Parts: sequence; structure tokens; C-alpha cells
Amino acid sequence: MKRIVLTGGGTAGHVTPNIALLPRLKELGYDIQYIGSYDGIERKLIEEMHVPYYGISSGKLRRYFDLKNFTDPFKVIKGCAQAYRLLKKLKPDVIFSKGGFVAVPVVLAAKRRHIPVIIHESDMTPGLANRLAIPSATKVCCNFPETLKALPEGKAVLTGSPIRAELHAGDKASALRFCGFTDDKPTLMVIGGSLGSANVNAAIRGILPDLLKNFQVIHLCGKGKLDESLKDTPGYVQFEYIKSELADLFALSDVVVSRAGANAICELLDLRKPALLIPLGSNASRGDQILNAESFRSQGFCEVLTEQELTPQLLLETILKLYTCKDRYIHAMEKSKLSNAIVSITNLIEEVAHK
Repeated sequence: MKRIVLTGGGTAGHVTPNIALLPRLKELGYDIQYIGSYDGIERKLIEEMHVPYYGISSGKLRRYFDLKNFTDPFKVIKGCAQAYRLLKKLKPDVIFSKGGFVAVPVVLAAKRRHIPVIIHESDMTPGLANRLAIPSATKVCCNFPETLKALPEGKAVLTGSPIRAELHAGDKASALRFCGFTDDKPTLMVIGGSLGSANVNAAIRGILPDLLKNFQVIHLCGKGKLDESLKDTPGYVQFEYIKSELADLFALSDVVVSRAGANAICELLDLRKPALLIPLGSNASRGDQILNAESFRSQGFCEVLTEQELTPQLLLETILKLYTCKDRYIHAMEKSKLSNAIVSITNLIEEVAHK
């Protein structure tokens, strides 16, 4: 039996693409193992999938001053030693890394053990963890045509991001019952990211009376960000977080307002959902969401507003334009070559593993 080690963690975005690959890898006959951090979010998510999990020490390389910068390098060194011993024991044919700092020791140890590694970079420009890992990789998958220029020639492959198959199995009727909505009005879904966005939430709630004249609204607002004063508003439902019903809510939604995290927008592309993207600003991140959003806009998949542009009038006008012209965005997404990421990536895994 062929064996693959998956790695990646720190955020859900570094884990869910790995989870999306599991059914196809099992079909291909792979024995699947996972290496992550001791207690990161990836541990719970992977153990729920009944995949053997191994925790290692991991640190973080920060671009700002922090006392942990003096101790974390020792954690990384310890993680490299642990990963080396694990790989010696597991003897995988190939490793697939979704990134995050826990993946760096695994990739470096794989190079020492001459095990081929495939890395997936979600954002348009590689993050620091993947920049450290790319020299040790055999191939690097990416989501954006622009990313190919930032990667070593001969390693880069444009694949898109693997999306969970169950997201395509949503049921509109189930979502209508779950939300208490009717089928005589279009539905807008607002997604503020896994932690929610105070700015996006406030902007949407500020124009909610006007939105409800045209739409029913599903608002995924993040933990601790419910507005109790809006609890019984007809045509409006809010949730801190949605898991099992997400596919149904996507099936019901005609248009979406979302942050511009790479995995989130790749899901919107795969599901052909016209979106207004409001990227996280460079004051709160390294600016990757801004680049992601601009790439998708240039390909005709979405509209984009920065947080600085979030006036009530412009936000409302852009959402109405998005719905009115939704067929144009759907047509552009249907022409995209990034819709078979699971097949593209597993074919690449097969090719590298057999070599």
C-alpha cells in the first residue's frame, strides 16, 4: 500500500484542503497519516476524520518583536528532530503540505530523508512558512496565475484549491426550512471568516433594512458577534458559526459577501457563487487578501470593496449590481480552469509518488 503523510496547521485554512483530499486519496489506495502540532486546530479536525495523527513541536517566525522569538527557534529545531524520527518510522512515499509553521519541520526533515514533497500555496504570494519550505519541495501547487511568477521554474503547478465534495451536495429546501425563509425572494449570505469581522458585520447591519427590501439575509458573523436586538427580524438570520448546514446555505444563496481568504474564495469559485469580496486590510495582515481579491476581480469572478470604501450607499449599490449581473460572474467562473483541483493535485501526488 502506498503511504502519504499530510501536514499543515495553525488555522482551519491550512487543514480543510487536506481534508478535502481524503476521499480521493482513499480511493487511490493510500494509507494516510497526519503530522501537525501538539494542540493546534488541526488535531481536532483530523482526529474527527479518524486519520492517525502525530503531534510535534512547532514555533512561529514573527515579523515583529516578541519575547517568543527567542524561544521558538528551539521549538522548530525540536520539531525537525521529531519529524525526522517520525518519517523514518512511517516511511511515506510522498508528503503533501498545506503550509503553516508546523509544516516547515516536516518538509525539511523530508528533504533529509529524500522523500518527495508537494506543497500547496493558497495565497497569491507565498507566506513565510512556505517560502522556507519551497526550496525543499518537489512541486508547488497554487491558486492564482500570478503566483507562477513568484515560484521556482519547473516546480510551480496551477491547480486551484481542493474543495470538500460535500459542499456540492447542499439542499436548498433544507436551507429554507432551517432559516425559516420563503422561496419567493433571493438570498444573500454574508461570511466574515472563521472569527467573524466586526467591520463587515457593522456595515451589513447598517444597511439591513434596505437589504431586506430585496433579499433574505443569512449572516455568519463569528463567535461572540451576534446582535440580540436583531434576533427576530423577518428575513434575517444570524449564526456565530455553521458546520453541517453550510452546504445547504450555499445552495440557497444567490450572492455572497465574504472576506477574501484564499480557501473561502476558491470555494465560492467552485460553487459558482457571485461575490462581493471585502479583503482584510494590510494594517491587520500581510495584505494577501487584497491581492487575492484583485486577482479574482481581474478574472471577472467578483466585485471588490476595501474597508476604507465601506460607505452604506456604495455597499448597497455594489450588492444590488452583483445580483443584477450575477449571470455574467457565473459565466466567467464556468470558464475557469481551476475547478478540478482534487483531480489535479491527486494526479500530481500519484506522479511524484511513483517516481
